Amino acid sequence: MAIDIKVENSAFLFIDIQEKLVAMLTKNKCAKKAEILAKTAKILGIKSIITEQYPQGLGSTIPDVKYSLPDSAVFFEKTSFNALITEGLEQAVGNVKNVFIFGIETHICVYQTAIALLEKGYNVFVVKDACASRETDEFKAGINLMEKEGAKILTTEMVLFEMLKSSKNPFFKEVQALIK
Repeated sequence: MAIDIKVENSAFLFIDIQEKLVAMLTKNKCAKKAEILAKTAKILGIKSIITEQYPQGLGSTIPDVKYSLPDSAVFFEKTSFNALITEGLEQAVGNVKNVFIFGIETHICVYQTAIALLEKGYNVFVVKDACASRETDEFKAGINLMEKEGAKILTTEMVLFEMLKSSKNPFFKEVQALIK
């Protein structure tokens, strides 16, 4: 069964790509890939929801991501690991069919939120190269369990080209330039 993926029926859910969390990662591409996804969301008009876990302690979303997002992006502060528990967040996701989720930490907040989205009936896509955990084993365990529970695992480039559909898309060159 093919899943109908379009800009209009999809949302990007950025999980806790915050200053102190990014600083804890060693040589990780998560922040760069999240920036590419933010810029793509802005170019194509993809619904974007951003969470910040206890920003008073962990800082806010890193500037490279924050200032690349569409003006319509919605931010939520949270203290729960499952972002869907946060008041108003599920309503912000709305009636889209597909949620592309990524961020920090893969095995905690990304995992718990992805499972909750699956339970609500969304098609959940975990953007693996835009996810991170401090420990490799934790990262792998989170990805593996999300996949076992029904989430689709893909990469940033797969998302970009899935959204574009064709080199005839009027935004093709602008989006493609983000990965060159």
